[in-house]
Amino acid sequence: MHVRGHTPGAGCSTSDACLPARAGIGFKPVHFTDLVGDPHPPAFIEVHAENYMGAGGAPHHMLSVLRERLPLSLHGVGLSLGGAGPLDPVHLARLETLVARYRPAAFSEHLAWSTHDGRFFNDLLPLRYDTASLARVCRHVDQVQERLGLRMLLENPSTYLAFAHGTYSEPEFIAAIVQRTGCGLLLDVNNVHVSCHNHRHDPEAYLQAMPLHAVHEIHLAGHARDEINDGDPLLIDDHGAPVDEAVWALFQSVLARTGPVPTLIEWDTHVPSYDLLREQATRAQTSIDAAARAKAAA
Repeated sequence: MHVRGHTPGAGCSTSDACLPARAGIGFKPVHFTDLVGDPHPPAFIEVHAENYMGAGGAPHHMLSVLRERLPLSLHGVGLSLGGAGPLDPVHLARLETLVARYRPAAFSEHLAWSTHDGRFFNDLLPLRYDTASLARVCRHVDQVQERLGLRMLLENPSTYLAFAHGTYSEPEFIAAIVQRTGCGLLLDVNNVHVSCHNHRHDPEAYLQAMPLHAVHEIHLAGHARDEINDGDPLLIDDHGAPVDEAVWALFQSVLARTGPVPTLIEWDTHVPSYDLLREQATRAQTSIDAAARAKAAA
């Protein structure tokens, strides 16, 4: 699938419409009954692809029911796009089967690595932003897009340390991937806040340097604080709390630049009640609606 230089519809599946530019939620099985019975459900749902790579059972039953009602975004955590070795062919084949089964409106993965020499790590590890890493990630993104027959979205990482030597800043590195592969961008606003705080960078300058024209989905999530020796907390992207006020403010700054974008409330640990999750999505929708009005008035 040749996607370089193509911008209309970026981030969309070849077989379905794009995600609606409204607020969605990450689906958890504990919320299935509430979600099915919700007379005003969220605009879309997102699931981690790796949780649905089995052949059947309750996970597929629930997802099949929801897929008939709502647009679906698949979010991968195991491709290891930045890994030193080739992509795992078994994992990629399972992903291809999943995409064919559910025909998602979007598929996304992380700018990170999590495998090495046949071993899998339960974490999303950072890359050195140099020319070798850039070539490797672009090669893997091209391979995924060709295999799945869709334009994927690449998520900016949350990081806690940086390599001493690198050729690119993170926004420059991501912009180069988007330009070379034609992929879209999943902008995780919480990750922007977390990483910029941890590295003492200006989040507004970070956003200014990002290829925001390629953003076709936004993630909002909560984070935790870990006190360190110098008294300045280290922020941890744990997806286990309501969205922080600083992240809400940064989200509004993003929307002022991009206009309305499909936005997901991501909450993966200490999973809340369905009502609280919906409250967060409603708040995101309020900001999206305001961005739509501002765009119409411009």
